[in-house]
Amino acid sequence: MAQAEGSVQGSVPRAALTARTKPTAVGPRKGRVQLTLPVPTGPWRIGNTSLHLIDHSRRDPWTSPSAPRELMISMWYPTSNTHGCRRAPWLPPAATELYRQQVGTELQTPLGNVDFPVTHAGLGAPVEARLQGHPVVLFSPGYGAMRELCTALVEDLASHGYLVVTIDHTHEASIVEFPGGRLELSRQPAHQTDDDIATALRVRQDDTRFVLNELALMNAGRNPDAERRRLPHGLRGSLDLSRIGMFGHSLGGDTAAETMAEDRRILAGVDLDGSINGTVAATGLDRPFLLMSNADHGRHNDPSWAEFWSHLRGWRLNLRLRRSGHHTYTDLSPLAQQLEKALPIPPEVVAALTTRIGTINADRAVAAERAYLSAFFDLHLRDQGDHLLSRPSPRYPDIEFVR
Repeated sequence: MAQAEGSVQGSVPRAALTARTKPTAVGPRKGRVQLTLPVPTGPWRIGNTSLHLIDHSRRDPWTSPSAPRELMISMWYPTSNTHGCRRAPWLPPAATELYRQQVGTELQTPLGNVDFPVTHAGLGAPVEARLQGHPVVLFSPGYGAMRELCTALVEDLASHGYLVVTIDHTHEASIVEFPGGRLELSRQPAHQTDDDIATALRVRQDDTRFVLNELALMNAGRNPDAERRRLPHGLRGSLDLSRIGMFGHSLGGDTAAETMAEDRRILAGVDLDGSINGTVAATGLDRPFLLMSNADHGRHNDPSWAEFWSHLRGWRLNLRLRRSGHHTYTDLSPLAQQLEKALPIPPEVVAALTTRIGTINADRAVAAERAYLSAFFDLHLRDQGDHLLSRPSPRYPDIEFVR
């Protein structure tokens, strides 16, 4: 399924595209394939809202003529009341249709009868009140990827009481939908150089630090949304900005490490299978960091991981997920496996997908990833440990501790 390295350019208007009740959901329609995401495992129901942010202090490095840097973020948070709330879609409408075309082309199979997932979050539900606020976790996606592509992991953290903020890196991400259905597409070259990646990494760090500043404004009661759309009730004061973590997939994991090196507000970080491209490999970190890799990646064959590991001066752990591929850490794993069962996908395409998502059952993979992410942030943002990070567990036999 399409992730990232798209060469489609520019902006696309939408018109150019052919009490504890559960949030309202639309059931599957007859004769259609309904894709689903795994149900969150935590005790809380979850809410969702998206914001359009503009950083007037920066010019967008990918546009010509340059304009102020625009971002879309989503916030996922615990709630006890989703009454009357629609369930948030996995992707917004215009992005869904373009992504459907992209994926259908890649799979060599029409997706006209496929419905993409709805999430488990109530749109605009009130934020659950908590005296000290909720710990905050930032998420950055892989190079060229959309912020929605790790929703299964993000939702689960929110269901365990975290306020999770996902960030789209505009004009690097393949598709970003802004209010009104405006689409901003990737402006990255079809074949990226080391300089392209280095530039993207610097932009991502600036994006992340800007978002952190905007979160402080929101926590104080300001509304930074460019359209001034109403924010969820209870958001003010709900962020515990003294307890911030960050994780990311691929280049997003590198973004977490690099941003931690610059910004001490981030206390703990996780890299899901991303090489370290920036200077933090040599300088290291003095705060907790978790490396999780696919079955064929690690310190034995990635010099950047070996160097980074040797310079980590705080708590550190390296885990490997057996029988996995690079994209097992994304929603592509469960969704691709569902599509393989439901559609006549050519064998050579299935083989290519297997290279990317591995042979591990997606439900087992997601369960393990969720468990170790939650355990890591519980330990380092809440001082709560359940020993899962101390030794291999029979509950998750696919996780290997790399010494």
